[in-house]
Amino acid sequence: MELNMPVNYNFAAQVDEWSKKHPERRAVWELDEQGQEHILTYENLRQYSNKIANGLGSIGIGHGDRVLVLVSRGTLAYGLYLALLKLGAVILPGSEMLRSKDIEYRINHAKVKAVISFAGAMSEVDLTRGNCSTLQHYITTGEEKEGWISLEGLLQGQDTEFEVVNTKSDELAFLSYTSGTTGGPKGVMHVHGWPFAHLAVAATQWLDVREGDVVWATAGPGWAKWIWSPFVSTLGLGATAFVYKGKFSAENYLTILQNYPVSVLCATPTEYRIMAKVTDLEQYKLSALRSACSAGEPLNREVIDTFRRVFQLTVRDGYGQTENTLLVGTFVGMEPRPGSMGKPSPVVRIAIIDEEGAELPVGKVGDIAIDRHMVALFKGYLDDPGRTARAFRGDWYVTGDQGRMDEDGYIWFEGRSDDIIISGGYTIGPFEVEDALVKHAAVAECAAVASPDPERGHVVKAFVILKKGNEPSEEMIVELQNHVKQLTAPYKYPRKIEFVQELPKTTSGKIRRIELRQQEAQQNQHL
Repeated sequence: MELNMPVNYNFAAQVDEWSKKHPERRAVWELDEQGQEHILTYENLRQYSNKIANGLGSIGIGHGDRVLVLVSRGTLAYGLYLALLKLGAVILPGSEMLRSKDIEYRINHAKVKAVISFAGAMSEVDLTRGNCSTLQHYITTGEEKEGWISLEGLLQGQDTEFEVVNTKSDELAFLSYTSGTTGGPKGVMHVHGWPFAHLAVAATQWLDVREGDVVWATAGPGWAKWIWSPFVSTLGLGATAFVYKGKFSAENYLTILQNYPVSVLCATPTEYRIMAKVTDLEQYKLSALRSACSAGEPLNREVIDTFRRVFQLTVRDGYGQTENTLLVGTFVGMEPRPGSMGKPSPVVRIAIIDEEGAELPVGKVGDIAIDRHMVALFKGYLDDPGRTARAFRGDWYVTGDQGRMDEDGYIWFEGRSDDIIISGGYTIGPFEVEDALVKHAAVAECAAVASPDPERGHVVKAFVILKKGNEPSEEMIVELQNHVKQLTAPYKYPRKIEFVQELPKTTSGKIRRIELRQQEAQQNQHL
């Protein structure tokens, strides 16, 4: 399947086209924990994002400027992302859970000009003041505060019309940061044409979004997956983005699916696993739900079987990365093979390769790789030619995951070929956890690896060597966990800690995390 990428493309302009065709159709349907709703039609969203674009433009934010966005789920996120695309600015999605160290790293690495933050992250941003030379604007989406510009204030009196910048499809549009096994997070560069490529297959043939659908994709802003499904796949096809602002609860999610006309659901394997375990699952009637997808890590066979048995619904697995788009999936109409990731996307050439870059025969385990010329592949890691070069092997981009392909073309995941930890859909670099742990006065050395978990797939486990004079205890475990939560995003903290006397190492002194991972896999093979 060939994609004819236009020379000029701006996703926000495509969304605006829906406001001309169906101005009164719901674009974003927001629901909070109290049951209050906030709805924006496509015309509302067009005017709202135009006002934001005019407001940001009035303080000098424009074409090519890099803006870190720290906001939570809701209509605001949609308005902001569209406004920044209309301006031709480069969006840095940031999790609302980032700590000052994470924020400062991104600002300095990407040479960010402005930060747009919700109230909950402002104190963390304030801790970076004086350390970020390129940062000119601190914009708050909450109450006014000294040293901050109020977004609400910027919108006062702004025009509801705005001429979208005519961006080239190969211009930088998104800078998503993803964890690395060593060093700081990597800035993944995606261009304006990326949404065009994503819509061609991932949105239609996997997620199965159709015009007018109500789509609930549970990812939050700050993650590449939010751009994938709640944003691009939904608004790009004229559907309604359903947003629940409350915390996850299996019973609550199922009740919402029963009471609201959600036709497409995209959730994490962890969310599906917990929903599948709900007592009396049969009491919930999900009559409107037509399509259900899961991404982030492999989905257990028993979960797929449960949803089929109770709801006559096949949860279709999908596999992709921050660096690309949906690469492999159980596409619409394809017979799923529980345990398999599915088949390669029609726009992606995929192979299982060896260490030399040669394609391996059917059934052999090797590196999952994609053609380096694939249209939705990232354009490299920002200012990091070394890491970019290491991601490629000849004509192949190497995903870092290992798998095998069967005789029918289905791909089966075998594990990470590096040390990245994927827990509950979050991607976590061991270096980030270890770096936080060793800053504690009691820690001499440590190593973080993935440990199997029945609900999250894996959790972070840290093996810790304490300095002399410190004794292992439950109190020390809690203290170290809280310490990590203070220094980096809380989802990265080690849910398991084991105190050890030594760590396995190579002759050159590098920690052999693979040995610790294998040990964990063996000890938890029943999970």
